[in-house]
Amino acid sequence: MPYLALNINMGKRAVLIVGGGKVAARKLQALREAGAMVRVVAPAVLPAIREQEASGAVTIRSGGYETADLDGVTLVVAATDDPALNRRVAQEAGERSILVSVADQPEAGDCHFPAVLRRGGLEIAVSTGGRCPALAVEVRDAIAGMIGNDYADIVEQLAADREKLLTEGNGTTYNKAVLRTKARCLIAELSAPKDIS
Repeated sequence: MPYLALNINMGKRAVLIVGGGKVAARKLQALREAGAMVRVVAPAVLPAIREQEASGAVTIRSGGYETADLDGVTLVVAATDDPALNRRVAQEAGERSILVSVADQPEAGDCHFPAVLRRGGLEIAVSTGGRCPALAVEVRDAIAGMIGNDYADIVEQLAADREKLLTEGNGTTYNKAVLRTKARCLIAELSAPKDIS
């Protein structure tokens, strides 16, 4: 089943992570980078997660998952080492029309975390629809070797050019053509062999 690739502004949105281990810690990092307000529920959590609570970035409830933990959240991440509990979280979230990602059983959820490469404002997400996250990571890492930090500068330059074009009142078709042409030229410059003589 194909998934919709969509970037969502998670700033100020509440997210629940059920679980406190390594997988939960990785998902927590991604969610924090996106600005989400994260709550973690688990009988025990890694010290790396507990440290984030001390900074006020995360709230933690020690104990088992309860249905009431879903109240007010936009997204749930089921990341426990108990497959039955992860399925229960997914089912109860689904009954409330809350998006859910299930770490060990992607097919039980309705969204997944892609492998992401960031270069400033440029983000490249690679996903296998949860079928083989290890492959997504390998593809992301291969792309990383081709997309250097110079691409962050290109994003800023083209964003400024776009703002200027928008204030000039040109049509969408014209603006798109100008920006795509400039983007191709800037990428070609990065790809050109460097004269080291």
